[in-house]
Amino acid sequence: MYSEKVMEHFANPRNVGEIPDANAVGQVGNAKCGDIMKMYMKIEDNVIKDVKFKTFGCGAAIATSSMATEMVKGKTVDEALTLTNKAVMEALDGLPKEKIHCSVLAEEAIQSAINDYRRRNGEDVPEDKEYTCEH
Repeated sequence: MYSEKVMEHFANPRNVGEIPDANAVGQVGNAKCGDIMKMYMKIEDNVIKDVKFKTFGCGAAIATSSMATEMVKGKTVDEALTLTNKAVMEALDGLPKEKIHCSVLAEEAIQSAINDYRRRNGEDVPEDKEYTCEH
């Protein structure tokens, strides 16, 4: 059902925790669905120097959070915004159809944190979209 990479990132997730002096924090999810993802970033000179996450959810949600943080660390803000849920799934060698929403959540958590960073820096950024339980 799950690839070896999904199982590895679930069993040994990378970048778990909080960043006390984070200048970008995003949270997406819905407690009714059972999936909540919070992303913390330390961005300097428009580059993501550090990124951590806290996820309440299934193994796929934890694995996608872990992989997504690995994929954006060291990237510029604009590069990180190009990360898609499809790229996260491919990096994990796929997800079962009923778990694709977890990769969408990871993509949206990255976007939410970057939107927070941009708002803190005076940019006009649209509000984050409401997460719906379509899975």
